[in-house]
Amino acid sequence: DFVLALIMLIPASVVMIPLAVWVKLDSPGPVFYRAVRGGYKNQPFYIMKFRTMVVDADKTGGCTAKDDPRVTKSGRIMRRLKLDELPQLLNIIKGEMSFVGPRPELLMYTNAYTEEQQCIMWVRPGITDRSSIVYISQDEIVGTENPVENYEKYVLPEKNRMRVEYAKSQSFLLDAGLFFE
Repeated sequence: DFVLALIMLIPASVVMIPLAVWVKLDSPGPVFYRAVRGGYKNQPFYIMKFRTMVVDADKTGGCTAKDDPRVTKSGRIMRRLKLDELPQLLNIIKGEMSFVGPRPELLMYTNAYTEEQQCIMWVRPGITDRSSIVYISQDEIVGTENPVENYEKYVLPEKNRMRVEYAKSQSFLLDAGLFFE
């Protein structure tokens, strides 16, 4: 992970620099969004992303809804193309994340993991996993009304089921398959 992230950081910076300028020109506030997530061995860490929402958007709602007005113009495109995730290469270089592993979740959810779900924290969180592929259009699934409630009721249990499945069967071949999916 470390070596591949270092190698990828060079060509990624060619894309990241213009994206950073675009974020800055599109709306006031910082270029990056940093948020605490549950990490490997229950160690919280700050996940890095390009900011795709207005400043303090997370204080007005935890889940991004379909056509969420908090999402900036640049953010809509970056989210659709997953370009907002590029700064997570830095999380990989720091050893906080991997390319493949359970997507890091908010502490309020990781702190509520059941005994069975605790195994999710045995593996390094990743940029991609089965649940991020299955729920690539999560904002459409949670809808516009009660997105947090819909996420917690319909999406989170299934994501956690997939995360547990991954943690219990992690292998190089599984990771390679998910990486190239």
